[in-house]
Amino acid sequence: MTPLDNGIPLVALILVMFAAVLHASWNALVKAGGDRLAMMVMVQGVGGLAAAVGLFFIPFPPKEAWPYVFGSVFVHTFYYVFLIRAYQQGDLSQVYPIARGSSPLMVAVFSAFIVGETLGPIGSAAVVVICLAIFSLAVGKSGANPIGQRRSVLYAFGTGVTIAIYTLIDGLGARAAGPGYALSYVAMLGLCEAVPIFLIALWRRKAALFPALRASIKTGIPGGIIAWVGYGTVIWAMTIAPMTYVSALRETSVIIAAWMGTRLLGEPFGRRRILASAVVVAGVIVLHSVGKA
Repeated sequence: MTPLDNGIPLVALILVMFAAVLHASWNALVKAGGDRLAMMVMVQGVGGLAAAVGLFFIPFPPKEAWPYVFGSVFVHTFYYVFLIRAYQQGDLSQVYPIARGSSPLMVAVFSAFIVGETLGPIGSAAVVVICLAIFSLAVGKSGANPIGQRRSVLYAFGTGVTIAIYTLIDGLGARAAGPGYALSYVAMLGLCEAVPIFLIALWRRKAALFPALRASIKTGIPGGIIAWVGYGTVIWAMTIAPMTYVSALRETSVIIAAWMGTRLLGEPFGRRRILASAVVVAGVIVLHSVGKA
């Protein structure tokens, strides 16, 4: 029996939950930043620079992993565009749960049909409950239904689709790279991803981009470090645990994001969201305690 035949190991559970905190943190920084495109370029640029330095000290990923790297870069580019658009239209507490809550279900379907990682009844039910609880956090903002804000919801769902696709690609890519190469895969991905978003921003802003980048340095540098440490942890976790489990656990970051939206951005976090958060935590406990069918 391989490690992937069980639920999620405790060490992976702890690290993925830590990654969830990091992910919510850098999204809050992007949302709070005045120029979200410049912030995204800074976040990716810091990750790319760190990756470039790191590749001097670690081996390149084997050739088997390269198609996954390029495929992931392609999908991630759309992810960043959708995410920026979504945050331009909607609140953190609206966009984030829709994007993150929809992706684990898609990961579960993709994993079942493409990878053959089918979950048992209890595990499947836990994933569905987590997703529904996460998704419910987006509803009821200030007494209104944010689903009516069609444009932001559309971009948020587009973000969720890209999350599901790149999660599957990166999980397979890290596994294809082989034991001991997860960090190499993450570094190469970070280096390659920094280029497209910079070129898009340069094309849109031209010379005006560089003053905006300078204004985003204070939040962009920590945001970049946080983003890539968090996602690197997730990619490593997918080499030792089912991708659906890792994806669902990672999306518990919406609880932190909702809290940050309240404390930093003045968004509401009432009783219903507290209840939804408790359901998410219960689902996480179930995921850790059950195995795969």
